[in-house]
Amino acid sequence: MRITVIEHEADAGLGFLAGWLSGAGAVCEVVRPYLGEAVPERAAAGLIVLGGEAAAWEDERCSWLPATRDLIRVCVEEGVPTLGICLGAQLMALACGGAVGRGEHGLEVGITEVVPLPAAGADRLFAGLGPSPAVQYHRDAITELPPGAVPLATGDPYPNQAYRLGENAWAVQFHPEATPDIFVGWTAGSADALTGLGHSVEELNAQVKADEDGLVAAWKPLAERFAAAVIAVQTA
Repeated sequence: MRITVIEHEADAGLGFLAGWLSGAGAVCEVVRPYLGEAVPERAAAGLIVLGGEAAAWEDERCSWLPATRDLIRVCVEEGVPTLGICLGAQLMALACGGAVGRGEHGLEVGITEVVPLPAAGADRLFAGLGPSPAVQYHRDAITELPPGAVPLATGDPYPNQAYRLGENAWAVQFHPEATPDIFVGWTAGSADALTGLGHSVEELNAQVKADEDGLVAAWKPLAERFAAAVIAVQTA
């Protein structure tokens, strides 16, 4: 079971997902376009698009974004199981007719609570999820969901935290893959900016570490269920 993974930068990798998906029988084939690797026109049995610092519309900054949006669109249309994370979720929104912009509430960073919506109860990935901690690190937001999208989770101040398109494509604004060590790397790289916005880097890092067990409990099942969705489509 092969899953194509689009990684936008070296410090925003699969994190927790690497072990969770491997344990579920998946082989992740990571494409790194920032190193010159070409985004494929088709994914393997599944597709994961990870996060990154770029905005979803900044094609001049990351020349591979148009090809990534095209790949997402094809996968959604063809029913290939797809998971977009943070930037990946925003790219899915743009690729499929939604809208993304600078978040009016500014940077969302650290641990926040993600709350499932009614449709989550019947969703293959989100069923059984209660209010859960999630790692956030984004300044852009999905301002309009794509036509036909099913909202699955919300939060404060940014409501579009998770949605589904069709039967096999999911998007999450938060970072289920982010380990405490990954998060520390992110905050270290922007410590001055965070401090300037009134955040304590030490408190942000400590909060993510303290909630590690809760993060694993909430998002490991999602990863395993995504792997199961890939298997289901592959064997149908």
